[in-house]
Amino acid sequence: MTRAIGYTGAIVLLLVAAACGRAEPPYDPVAHEAEVMEWRKGRLERLLQPTGYLTQVGLYWIEEGTYTIGASKDNDIVLPATADQRVGELRVGADEIRLMVESNVEVVSADGPVTELVMPPDTSGENIMAAHGSIAWSVIERGGKLAVRVRDFEHPWIKTFGPLPYYDIAPKWRVAATLNRYDEPRVITVNTVIEGFQQNPTSPGTVTFTVDGVEYELEAQSSGESLFFVFGDETNRSETYGAGRYLYADVPGEDGKFTLDFNQSYSPPCAFNDFSTCPVASPRNRLATRVEAGEKYVKSLHYSADSAH
Repeated sequence: MTRAIGYTGAIVLLLVAAACGRAEPPYDPVAHEAEVMEWRKGRLERLLQPTGYLTQVGLYWIEEGTYTIGASKDNDIVLPATADQRVGELRVGADEIRLMVESNVEVVSADGPVTELVMPPDTSGENIMAAHGSIAWSVIERGGKLAVRVRDFEHPWIKTFGPLPYYDIAPKWRVAATLNRYDEPRVITVNTVIEGFQQNPTSPGTVTFTVDGVEYELEAQSSGESLFFVFGDETNRSETYGAGRYLYADVPGEDGKFTLDFNQSYSPPCAFNDFSTCPVASPRNRLATRVEAGEKYVKSLHYSADSAH
């Protein structure tokens, strides 16, 4: 009898130890605050980079044809006033997009001054940008459509930008979540802030989590080694960006378990200017609750197209 009790006790201890080994580590508010504050610092640094969202000052959709470029209002692609009145023209063909530079106008690329330059879209894997003084432009492709994105690296908006507004760090919005994978990843349709323009990312499945005893679900998008979420909630009406916010998380292992921290949710680039192609939260990704965590929205941090030129 004694040996049996000892054996049973050992089994119980092993089970308890195994259960403890699988358990989440206890919540550490100090470590969590440090993690979120470090993320906020990186968030602002990324925005302020030369290729961050804040240098964007123009977006022009293009098709096959010839487009003039310069500061003059009669150009097809209008650059900021610091540029020459006519910088050149962009010739868009079926197989190639070529920039032709006006004589006596200086335009440079990564390899130095150019008089003409082939400019494939960003989806080609090449990062080709033409620069004229502090003004630069490149070709992007979104949903099979082409556009010229214009930047100003000395945009005065950058000097006055910030600080970003946030909710207080909310431990309850750092949640244990589960990825419920589809049998096969699905191509989904996501609307954007541009009317009639949609994106078609791949979704690996839906994510479920519980807050205050209520279970919620979001459809995830695949983004390299991360899950990407575009979600809305009831704060969008007055305190956060109306089209929703963004959030990333690491792709979980086989069990689908991971942590989703809404304290690291943030506004899309279209919250700061009119020259981005932001996906918006779908009806299924609008949470029927207030997510009082992460980045807020204030109109004073938005650069309007009305003042772009």
